[in-house]
Amino acid sequence: MDLSRLLPAADPVDLMARLRSVVDPEIGVNIVDLGLVYECDAHAGVVHVLMTTTTPACPIGSYLEDQMRWALLDVPGVVDVEVEVTHDPAWTPALMTPAARTALGLPA
Repeated sequence: MDLSRLLPAADPVDLMARLRSVVDPEIGVNIVDLGLVYECDAHAGVVHVLMTTTTPACPIGSYLEDQMRWALLDVPGVVDVEVEVTHDPAWTPALMTPAARTALGLPA
C-alpha cells in the first residue's frame, strides 16, 4: 500500500525558504543566494536537492548536506531528503543573487 498519498504535498516555496536558513559558514551567506542550489523538488514525501559547492574539494560539502537535511525534514509532508552534489556546471560568482553579492561587498 502506497502511503505517500496521505502526506501533504511539500510547498516548493517553503522548501526554498528552509534552504535559505542554511548558511555557508566560510562565506556567511545562505546557500540559495550563493547559487549553490540548482534544483529542489519533492515527490511522495521525498525532497531531491541538486546542489554544487564553490569548489570540487570544498571541505564543508558534507556539513552543508547535513544542514539541508535537517532544515528540510522539518517541512510538513517531507519524510526523506536526497542531496545530489554536482560540479556540472561549475559554480561561479555569477550564480549569486544581488543580495549575496551586496552582502559580500561585491557590485550587485
